[in-house]
Amino acid sequence: MPRQPGLDGRNRDNDGQIRAKNGNTRIGTLRETYGDEFAAGFRSDMKLDTLLDESGAPSLTQFLKRSD
Repeated sequence: MPRQPGLDGRNRDNDGQIRAKNGNTRIGTLRETYGDEFAAGFRSDMKLDTLLDESGAPSLTQFLKRSD
């Protein structure tokens, strides 16, 4: 069964939930979605898991809320 489009161009899993961003996603890739100022001061080749560890945010959503 093909996946259905979800929020922000992400896909829904078979159970209807939107897939979370993988911890291996690089900051440079996330900047394509969230803008060049996303995670300013962090290297573009850093992985999301490392960013969350260093910032103390438990998730990408929480990191984005803190950045506002």
